[in-house]
Amino acid sequence: MTSPTPPKNPPADDLVDDSNAPEAAEEAEDELEGPACVMVFNASDPSGAGGLAADTTAIASVGGHALPVVTGAYARDTGEIFEHFCFDEEAVTEQARAVLEDIAVQVFKVGFVGSPENISAIAELTSDYADVPVVAYMPNLSWWDEDKIEDYLDAFRELMLPQTTVLVGNHSTLRRWLLPDWSGERNPTPRDIAKAASAMGVPYTLVTGIPLPDQHVENVLTSPQAVLVSEKFELFEAVFTGAGETLSAALAALLASGSDLAEATNEAMSYLDRCLDGGFRPGMGHILPDRMFWAQPEDDDAPDDGSDPDAPLDEETLRAIAALEAPNETRH
Repeated sequence: MTSPTPPKNPPADDLVDDSNAPEAAEEAEDELEGPACVMVFNASDPSGAGGLAADTTAIASVGGHALPVVTGAYARDTGEIFEHFCFDEEAVTEQARAVLEDIAVQVFKVGFVGSPENISAIAELTSDYADVPVVAYMPNLSWWDEDKIEDYLDAFRELMLPQTTVLVGNHSTLRRWLLPDWSGERNPTPRDIAKAASAMGVPYTLVTGIPLPDQHVENVLTSPQAVLVSEKFELFEAVFTGAGETLSAALAALLASGSDLAEATNEAMSYLDRCLDGGFRPGMGHILPDRMFWAQPEDDDAPDDGSDPDAPLDEETLRAIAALEAPNETRH
């Protein structure tokens, strides 16, 4: 009987001194640990105003890692949306499942996904990860066909809201959607809207853009029982695109990073305020939030004397520089 052929390489355990194995494993884990991961379902936006462009930039800016699942694509500029091309639900599901089998996700963020079929697929997927919070953002869909809007909102209400942890939307958008038959003399409060969302299973609602006197607006995070966060902001005299997606994406990333809901909401609103303060107009349409405002070079505070920094130095200046660079034997 022939003896077994020895392995070409010894087992890995024989090659490693495991006397410090626990410490080495801990150090390796620390080295590999990265930013928290947020899976985002949204449409591609070639203008960079909203959609996945807004999501990925905002998430990265506050320290998260975006896992963008493309649900469709806009044909749009910074002023308006001309068309939306929807992916089918199988393409959306295959994208998400491939990533989820590889990467642990801390939060799901759902934006505009294009069709009731995609809503159904995403709702089924998130239900398989019931312990992962879901931040859902409902944008203004007035650019879309009315019959498509109605079908989309119905599907989102019935399928996605029961999976949603925090619903984010503008006061007017959420009011028209969740309280279409409101007949009170006063406008519904954020808690009124939260109660309507809660009836579909949503524990928390972040209502934005609530008009206040003296050119201010209020953003309120609330449950049906109580207001958790309320912040007032001065109203910018400009038309922005992408503010809601910026806020909801930042909130999702901050929650993923371990902040509690109230803290994450405060930080996300402060971040959005800085983004709007640094807003810019890349085209001929609306102003966009500068989601990477902190990466911009600081302004030079020195007064402009009209001199040309690239002009050659005169002889007197050159002699002064030479004197400064010459060795000095005197010490004080």
